Amino acid sequence: MEKVKMGGWILLALLGLLVVLAPLGPLPGVFIGGKATVSPAQWPDTSAVHEIQVAIPGTLPRVVILWVIQVDNELHIVGEKSSTWVSMIGEGSPVEMRLGGATYSLAASAVEENPESIYQAYLDKYRPDYPDLVSEFPSAAEGAETGVIFRLSRTP
Repeated sequence: MEKVKMGGWILLALLGLLVVLAPLGPLPGVFIGGKATVSPAQWPDTSAVHEIQVAIPGTLPRVVILWVIQVDNELHIVGEKSSTWVSMIGEGSPVEMRLGGATYSLAASAVEENPESIYQAYLDKYRPDYPDLVSEFPSAAEGAETGVIFRLSRTP
């Protein structure tokens, strides 16, 4: 009986560790998981994909769950300039992105040209499913100023 209790505590401790190390909602994690996969020449349609995971390297890597927008076959993520993960990427960084069960090695770079149209596409994608949340977001022009849009590019 003691072995069963000890096994239960070990399982509970492992589950607790997993919760701490894996991203969960707005809480970042450390492990991204997924199967390492070569980036395709053309991304599949992500219009029905609501969330991806992005791992940003660092002394302590950070894995966050983000919304993704696809514009002209390029994937983009949006973050507030004050976010820790945004500051970790800075002007550009290698990242890993988990889309479904596949994990891709990519480069994140800030979008400089026409960020308003990408931000507007972001609002348009998520407004139907999250109207209350998106109604609190800034307009496309304001969002492009107060946030950062990163393009996730394939690495050679």
